[in-house]
Amino acid sequence: MLKIGIIMSTTRDSRFAEKPANWILDKAEAHDGIEADLIDLRDFDLPFFDEKATNLWVPSEDARAVQWQQKLAKYDGFIFVVAEYNHSISGVLKNALDQAYLEWVSKPAAFVGYGGVGASRAVQHLRNIVGELQMASIREAVHIGGGEFLKVSPMGDNKDMSEIDEIIAPKANDLLGDLVWWGEALKAARAQSGPKYKKD
Repeated sequence: MLKIGIIMSTTRDSRFAEKPANWILDKAEAHDGIEADLIDLRDFDLPFFDEKATNLWVPSEDARAVQWQQKLAKYDGFIFVVAEYNHSISGVLKNALDQAYLEWVSKPAAFVGYGGVGASRAVQHLRNIVGELQMASIREAVHIGGGEFLKVSPMGDNKDMSEIDEIIAPKANDLLGDLVWWGEALKAARAQSGPKYKKD
């Protein structure tokens, strides 16, 4: 079984993230080969990045960063549930990404975006970032935008995700299928050759 972390990328009190995060969690848990957990950035009191360097080069000193790294290390891949802030990702997500490095390397990253244009611009920025972290960016993504977003958002009808499931579920299935393929391939490669970088 692949252990997949589903990262909610916002921490605002009025965030929408729970709905799509729990929806993709249900899809992931029903998919063969996946064991999934939600990872809520609210649960990690991460400071702004203030280490001497990324943990690729030196161990992190702040215990909160180390706790975050230890959490990430347990997973074989990640699904990012992405909001779009000014055509990019949230500040808290960027900071969380920067607080680790070794724990991201050689793992797949998939994306569920939501908002007016389905967070397509934020997801594209995030693809660039995870590429630099040496992750494998999954091509298939779920973008909850336009009328579908307004059906389930508090800004619109605030209905249950089941109202749009028929429309977006096929993309979720494609995403999860690709995530398993890449996750298994990269997990096997890590097992055969060991981690790309050593922590010592």
